[in-house]
Amino acid sequence: MDIFERVAAYRAESDQLAWNGTFKEYVELLRQNPSPAITAHARVYDMIKSYGVEEVGGHKRYKFFEQEIFGLDRSVEKLVEEYFHSSARRLDVRKRILLLMGPVSGGKSTLVTLLKRGLEKYSRTEEGALYAIDGCPMHEEPLHLIPLELRPEIEKELDVRIEGNLCPSCQMRLKLEYGGDIEKVPVTRVVISEDARVGIGTFSPSDPKSQDIADLTGSIDFSTITEFGSESDPRAYRFDGELNKANRGLMEFQEMLKCDEKFLWNLLSLTQEGNFKAGRFALISADELIVAHTNEAEYKAFISNKKNEALQSRMIVMPIPYNLKVSEEEKIYNKLILQSDMKHVHIAPHALRSAAIFSILTRLKETKKHGMDLVKKMRMYNGEEIEGFKEADLKEMQTEYLEEGMSGVDPRYVINRISSALIKQDLQCINALDILRAIKDGLDQHASITKEERERYLNFIAVARKEYDELAKKEVQKAFVYSFDESAKTLFENYLDNIEAFCNMSKIRDPLTDEEMNPDERLMRSIEEQIGISENAKKAFREEIMIRISSYSRKGKKFEYHNHDRLREAIEKKLFTDLKDIVKITTSTKTPDANQLKRINEVSKRLMDDHGYCPVCANELLKYVGSLLNR
Repeated sequence: MDIFERVAAYRAESDQLAWNGTFKEYVELLRQNPSPAITAHARVYDMIKSYGVEEVGGHKRYKFFEQEIFGLDRSVEKLVEEYFHSSARRLDVRKRILLLMGPVSGGKSTLVTLLKRGLEKYSRTEEGALYAIDGCPMHEEPLHLIPLELRPEIEKELDVRIEGNLCPSCQMRLKLEYGGDIEKVPVTRVVISEDARVGIGTFSPSDPKSQDIADLTGSIDFSTITEFGSESDPRAYRFDGELNKANRGLMEFQEMLKCDEKFLWNLLSLTQEGNFKAGRFALISADELIVAHTNEAEYKAFISNKKNEALQSRMIVMPIPYNLKVSEEEKIYNKLILQSDMKHVHIAPHALRSAAIFSILTRLKETKKHGMDLVKKMRMYNGEEIEGFKEADLKEMQTEYLEEGMSGVDPRYVINRISSALIKQDLQCINALDILRAIKDGLDQHASITKEERERYLNFIAVARKEYDELAKKEVQKAFVYSFDESAKTLFENYLDNIEAFCNMSKIRDPLTDEEMNPDERLMRSIEEQIGISENAKKAFREEIMIRISSYSRKGKKFEYHNHDRLREAIEKKLFTDLKDIVKITTSTKTPDANQLKRINEVSKRLMDDHGYCPVCANELLKYVGSLLNR
């Protein structure tokens, strides 16, 4: 790629976005398409929708968030529907501050950064085009030029809504430069940019004694006082505060509740009335989405102070808990590792999953549901089926504790420990045991956890290790079984023949001797016992399989062994049980013979080719599973 050629092409694309005209031409543009005149809240909602929305299990998934935000689908759906969608439709919700409240490293800042980057990109598209009075320090909506008395009929004519008044600077320019003739006022297309301070403002609290309110509302330019003679002359004022520059877009308050009270007073009228006070001017109109974030402890301290009631009533609080799905937690760690310079270190399969299992267990709360422990709950949250529990049980557990996910180990701690494991010298590969060991070693240095929590977390590390042991055995099991799918299908077909004869009270025909025989009860039980099907429950289980086969047949589909999770698990376990002794002998022999060595090499190759292992972790896995089987 020619770098400079690509840069030149990008610059040409940016030049094509430019549009300059008069207010009269802008009005004609709105006649064709009124969308540029929408509110900031509507612009953010349209931007989110532009990436696509899909329905999954009765819930909406917004694709805009899925590359960066993992496991927070329900929180994101609530955020978009209850705040962005409602505010885009001009409901009273738009007159509220959006406060994202949740634990540290839960994704609040990432979510806001996504919105900012999304707005910047969207404003460069045809659908997200944005126009402003040329030279206005607040990039304001050109329709503010229309006098208040004329607005109702012009709104009907253009199919738009006009809210807000000209800023002091544009009022003076209209009078002095254009003699009040609004037709001649120049209008330009603007592109939202945090770097250029167009449409995005960010306020971060610092020492209240040194931080000035001017950071929000602008300040007097004392060098021009002698020229213009008055502090109330707009030409002697710099409209460069964060609230000024965030007009038409998004204003972010980082750690809002850490701010001194004087910085929050401006938000009272800005949220409710859409304006704020600056200098010696009348109220200044601003159209911006105000989003803030804080943690739970600071929010509780804030609402306990009666002095904050006015501001509290102007807030929509959206809880942003930790992710509670193991598979999504893996994606978080993987994303953070890929952003580093340690991509060359191979991470063995299931290594990040083991860390994720530990993290999720620390965030879950014990359910009162009989027969449901934390591990089963974790699996159900991750979308796995658990015998004896249904979708209704999952929904019940998800609403059992409103605060679930608001505590536990944060992703930042876990990725720090993974980083510690990755950074070891001359390391080619790390596995689950390396990561769990690093997490365990780091608990002593974790300042915020109590002695009781440490004991609990050590127990969760042991559970994660146990879960990994099962995964490791299954991985070797699959690799050891030659042509695993074919073997599984053969056993599956044999099982189906037998349960069909059992349910129909008929006999089966021996394929070799052609004689009729009773169903092979021993074979059927040897498979069913792998997943704990009791003698009393075997008939119901077999009938359920037959019903499933019938259902597939009616739809013109073939019932495969992987279409039933529990039956698939039973088949796999049965095959592994039959091969267990071979695996044990082959993996634990210090000096394998030629036949055993050939088998080990075949298994290693299959682990590398089919399951993502490297030579180092494939060899370690075989040794580890061999030691497990010998216990």
